[in-house]
Amino acid sequence: MRCAAKIVAVTAAVVLATGCGQGRDEDPGVAGNIGVGHDLSPASFAQAVAGRISVDAVWSHMDELQRIANDHGGNRAVFSSGYDASVDMVAGRLRDAGFDVEVPEFEFEHFQIAAQRLTIDDRDVNVRALRYSPSTPDGGVAVSLAVLPSGTLGCSVADYADIDAAGRIVVVDRGQCSFTVKQQLASERGAIAVVIVNTDDELIDASLGSGPEARVPTVLTTSSEGERLREADGAATLLVDAQTSIRTSRSVVAQTKTGSATDVVVAGAHLDSVEAGPGINDNGSGVAALLETALQLGSEPGVEQAIRFAFWGAEEIGLVGSTAYVEELSPPERLDMALYLNFDMIASHNAGYFVLDGAGTEAGGPGAGPEGSAQIEALFRAYFEEIGIEADDSGLDGRSDYAPFMEAGIPVGGIFTGAEDVMTRDQAERWGGVAGSRFDPNYHTARDTLENSNRDALSRTAPAVAYAVAYYSQDIGGEYGVPGRDEREQSR
Repeated sequence: MRCAAKIVAVTAAVVLATGCGQGRDEDPGVAGNIGVGHDLSPASFAQAVAGRISVDAVWSHMDELQRIANDHGGNRAVFSSGYDASVDMVAGRLRDAGFDVEVPEFEFEHFQIAAQRLTIDDRDVNVRALRYSPSTPDGGVAVSLAVLPSGTLGCSVADYADIDAAGRIVVVDRGQCSFTVKQQLASERGAIAVVIVNTDDELIDASLGSGPEARVPTVLTTSSEGERLREADGAATLLVDAQTSIRTSRSVVAQTKTGSATDVVVAGAHLDSVEAGPGINDNGSGVAALLETALQLGSEPGVEQAIRFAFWGAEEIGLVGSTAYVEELSPPERLDMALYLNFDMIASHNAGYFVLDGAGTEAGGPGAGPEGSAQIEALFRAYFEEIGIEADDSGLDGRSDYAPFMEAGIPVGGIFTGAEDVMTRDQAERWGGVAGSRFDPNYHTARDTLENSNRDALSRTAPAVAYAVAYYSQDIGGEYGVPGRDEREQSR
């Protein structure tokens, strides 16, 4: 689809308050305040800002996050010194650009594994306990296996029609539904533990959620180990010894000093990695693009709506930072938010091009977002169409930081280049890439590095980040509009 006010290129003749059009300062860190006193249309202003986003500058932010991970044990997980250094880096860059920066604190559950072991037929099986898995009794449990047939994914009660799970360890393949749902259904059928078989020979960092969602000890094993489990006889012994403690961490939030504070455009990206690796695509890529957008706009740009840039902590362990932030807002503060834009994984190695499905048109998907989400989706689709990309839907399944905003009735949107799903032949023909391979084969592993991030994809997605933020900073009505404050007050 195309917009009525067509997304148009802005030539170098457009002069902004910084004295340049699409040019850049030699130092990519601070660009000044863009667009003060401009009379550009929202589309032209947005294209001008997008034109200032250099992939070199975005890549340099990702490189800095990689160096931070290298210096702090190989990751930037929320409980680590690497995460603290990431917070300091982002907050420092924003302060240098003139922003007033807040670092709201939140509590989270820190999960640690003292021991994890599965043995069968006197042989150790390669496993990894899922985050927030309950512990087994001291010494573990020694019981027989209940193996669901291959292709029966344990996502419905009907999948257990021919399986006696009571008092046994259920073995089930990954796929279709979340790990949390799999172990809950197994628990409801009487299982005392669950082994989930991955689709390949990776042991990724995965989570059950926390609190009552995690009901029985649950571990992940590899596809080859899963084949052996299906052929095994006799009792299996599973031991999980895990501890959870309460910790405190921080997110980073900065808002422009210009624009309406009662129609705020919120744009966010999660700053933490998983414990398994440095998290440079997931999500150094989204952080870097959003940070560069903030630096290019400056703290006092010529905008109609204020822009709030948010870099969330603890997304990887349950959207904790963003959820705490939304929950702590007063009702009027929530009403001040016109929309939320989310940027999580935008430089995947085998990149696809996805737009969050605000309209809810994805077949079998989770449905539409709050009113206005479909219009945000349309804006991103129009942008990608103008640069020759036919984007696909990504359902609003609640797996990233848009979820608490969506729950609060705030319109949401965003872009994504894919994670563990496999690229189809049709997608490879449209986008390039390798059909039959995952969009990000390095997802949640130590290989999620700068070297394995996709610079070409970033050259398309990073300007899209800036375009959407800048467009809505000028106009929240019209074809791509979201409800105004009076409408929000009635609907929310």
